[in-house]
Amino acid sequence: MSVNISLFSQIIKQLDRNSFTSLVRKYDTDKSCKGFDSWTHLVSMLFCHFAKSCSVRDISNGLRSATGNLNHLGVKKAPSKSSISYQNARRDSELFESYYFAMLNHFGQHLKIPKSKLRIKAPVHLLDSTTISLCLSLFDWAKYKTHKGAVKMHTLLDYEGGLPLYVNISDGKTGDNKGAYNIPVQKGAVIVADRYYNDFSMLNVWDSKEAFFVVRHKNNLKYDTIKRRSVPLVRQKNIMIDEEVKLSNTSSYKKYSKNLRRLSVWDEKNQQCIELITNNFTWSADTISRLYKARWTIEIFFRDIKQLLHIKTFIGTSENAVKIQIWTALITILLLKMLKHIAAHPWYLSNLVAFLRLNLFVKIDLFKWLNNPFLNKPDNAKYGTQGVLF
Repeated sequence: MSVNISLFSQIIKQLDRNSFTSLVRKYDTDKSCKGFDSWTHLVSMLFCHFAKSCSVRDISNGLRSATGNLNHLGVKKAPSKSSISYQNARRDSELFESYYFAMLNHFGQHLKIPKSKLRIKAPVHLLDSTTISLCLSLFDWAKYKTHKGAVKMHTLLDYEGGLPLYVNISDGKTGDNKGAYNIPVQKGAVIVADRYYNDFSMLNVWDSKEAFFVVRHKNNLKYDTIKRRSVPLVRQKNIMIDEEVKLSNTSSYKKYSKNLRRLSVWDEKNQQCIELITNNFTWSADTISRLYKARWTIEIFFRDIKQLLHIKTFIGTSENAVKIQIWTALITILLLKMLKHIAAHPWYLSNLVAFLRLNLFVKIDLFKWLNNPFLNKPDNAKYGTQGVLF
């Protein structure tokens, strides 16, 4: 069956346009748009990430070169570079933020794939941040160091789906724990974080909301041991210490007065001892060590969005433009993971991005191409085999 629209058009058709239209009305982002409406803006920014366009000129020229396909994208005409720059600075970035979460609800339940046997039924949420360096003279609002600017993405990642449940975009000076105070805390869930989130006021809030946490504690933690727990000698040789403790520092104890469970786990690969604290006293020590090991998933997520999408450099210098580019990058990664999930072919995400980038405007059935991206090898018997020359 012949296909008359490009791969990019078919990908755009996976988006829920009714939800987007409702959000446009809510935020009133099409007021005085002068032809460059919110949907055209979204399509332009998604093209920026799929094609890894380096400038607004690349976006404009890239869409202009697709004459005849724009109507399938819901776009009347290719935007000019000045229109993209103008609306990046002025159109409310909350539109794209809200649309990401709308699409996460739309696709999210279909993307949950258990990645390893953690032996717990509780939802696992991974908390961390990543820093994106910026030129302070151009991005003067992105304070970080004296001569260097940056933005931080404070992210709460769903372990099973591999997609953010919460993102807070701040300047580089905002501490990791300060940027995570407003994360959504789900009752019964477990939050896994590194030592930068060893903030006892925040841990007390999580505990009061009946959530569990597994956090690597700082080396200067002061505590009194209340009870030693038995350590398995055969099956879990990496568990060195498992004990129940109480904070001995007065200021820390005022912030968190309950007992904590402290574990010391030997990391054979990096030849180091990892010390963890948790408010769960029923899981096995091995399960808690596996939970912390699962934290590496969020590092992979940060690597993917930085390497595969256009997010390390920005096409606009205002805070709003930066936020729009980050939120549309998250919408793009959501689409990519959805395509990867439904494909019969075992795609690596990097390969999928590279192949789509090369074939964005090729007219071929998207789902057939996802399932079988390579042409079948010809039958050698049919065409004959070349004889030996010498």
